[in-house]
Amino acid sequence: MSESNPSIQKEAPPSSGSSEASDILDLKDDEGWEDAEPDEEETQFISLLDDEVFTDIMSMLNHCKDKHNFDFLQVRQRLGLDFYGSIKLVNYIRTQVHSGHKVTSDVSKEAFEDEKFLKPLLEDDALLFSLDELPDVEQSQDNGKGAERDSGELVSRVSELEEELRMMQTQFDNYRATVKETLDERWNNQDTTEQSSNAKKEETRDDDSHYFSSYSYNDIHETMLKDAIRTDAYRDFIYNNKSLFAGKVVLDVGCGTGILSMFCAKAGASRVIAVDNSAIIDKARENVFANGFSDTITCLRGKIEEVNLPVDKVDIIVSEWMGYCLLYEAMLDSVIWARDRYLRPDGLMVPSHMNMWVAPIADPDYVSDHIAFWRDVYGFDMKAMQAGIHDDAQVLHMPASTVCAEPFPFLQLSLHSTTVKDLVFKRKWEGKLKQDIDALDGFIIWFDSFFMPSREDIVPQDAKAEEWAKTGKRGNAFTTGPNGTATHWKQGVMLIENTKTKPESRKEGEQLSGELEYSVPEDNSRALTVGMTWKFDSEEKENSQKWNMK
Repeated sequence: MSESNPSIQKEAPPSSGSSEASDILDLKDDEGWEDAEPDEEETQFISLLDDEVFTDIMSMLNHCKDKHNFDFLQVRQRLGLDFYGSIKLVNYIRTQVHSGHKVTSDVSKEAFEDEKFLKPLLEDDALLFSLDELPDVEQSQDNGKGAERDSGELVSRVSELEEELRMMQTQFDNYRATVKETLDERWNNQDTTEQSSNAKKEETRDDDSHYFSSYSYNDIHETMLKDAIRTDAYRDFIYNNKSLFAGKVVLDVGCGTGILSMFCAKAGASRVIAVDNSAIIDKARENVFANGFSDTITCLRGKIEEVNLPVDKVDIIVSEWMGYCLLYEAMLDSVIWARDRYLRPDGLMVPSHMNMWVAPIADPDYVSDHIAFWRDVYGFDMKAMQAGIHDDAQVLHMPASTVCAEPFPFLQLSLHSTTVKDLVFKRKWEGKLKQDIDALDGFIIWFDSFFMPSREDIVPQDAKAEEWAKTGKRGNAFTTGPNGTATHWKQGVMLIENTKTKPESRKEGEQLSGELEYSVPEDNSRALTVGMTWKFDSEEKENSQKWNMK
């Protein structure tokens, strides 16, 4: 999770969530296509069939041939592939491998006929830039005998290679132009069809595309990694319980940069499978290689519900899936699916328990600075700016002094048994004011995360993470509440829209109660709606309001 107003998707550049092909046509931001001069940096060739990296193309292809029994040159010659056909074959192989599928030498040309395989899967894929340098099969089997060739033949070959290098830029310019022309034609045809139908349908929102694309940028991952409360909790639990991870198979759902996977590998896991449907998986793969974990960690791109894991079952599932107010973005649904599909009956979920809290707040300073402020801006009444200001939940780290009643534990999720149905609910709550307040301004929601070393460990529903370590309990925990160090989750704050001219003050000891509801809006499966009813014992009428997180 990142820190931002939940009404804005993540703290990252916005994404349209449209077809991946739009990235190809955004030519104005691309660099490197105009300059055919070679970089000074050493070229790296990523293996077609695993994460190994080589400094020359033939070493990489020989690795694929020796280790995976896949002879790229032989396949290319058997299928009679031209330049563009070779590009499609490379991108097809990478797509299959990244999806967890096996590629064999008997691949057919029909398998990669689709023009989508003209789009590179890897950014700056050195193999694509070097396809023209590859020899025919007969030349690749020469085994160094070229030294015995006639000198005139060598000079001729050098000239040929120089000409090929000069032609590379032109060919890749043509390659990009071909892709652009093809896609332009396809989209223009589609637009013409839609315009002639006189019955244009509203485009269906792709919540998943929007969600995963928001994790493609560095900013959100930097924010999460710099959240020491969050990252230290995972690291400390994994490193302090190495006996749990030693020799085990671990699944990391939503691996991001790969930090949790590398924690597990360093703790002794025999195999870690890191899955993410965002483009960040490519950087995770590089991080894994750079830190020497390629033999232990396998990175797969795709939804956990769709990728094919190279194992039937895993011993541990680790995931940082928590969102604002815990359930915003609905990633827990996927973690539960992975648990039911892949976790062994005696397997461990990390983290294991979540305790959720709600409390009333009174914060006249915040209301004055951000709500009442609009009624007098340099002497002008800007009441119009207040429209809808109470509709969305805020993400703020509130001072503990604004919590005007003891927090109420309204729900516990045990990750070993929680079902998707448990994530939409209504829960009663109550509280007693511990101080006089000028007005009830709203409610605050947060969660505590617990990491327990055994499935049998019990965490009381009213257990507070900030007190857990002090009492010598097993495992470890952290809080996102106002009494702890601020995390990037902060707290969910629901401000009340008070229609009264003068809000009613309240006295210490007054009792209030109500019902809290979590629901998912029909128009966005990744969003969250928080509903609340409440009333003081002295009131007859119950109050109600809903807030959006989208």
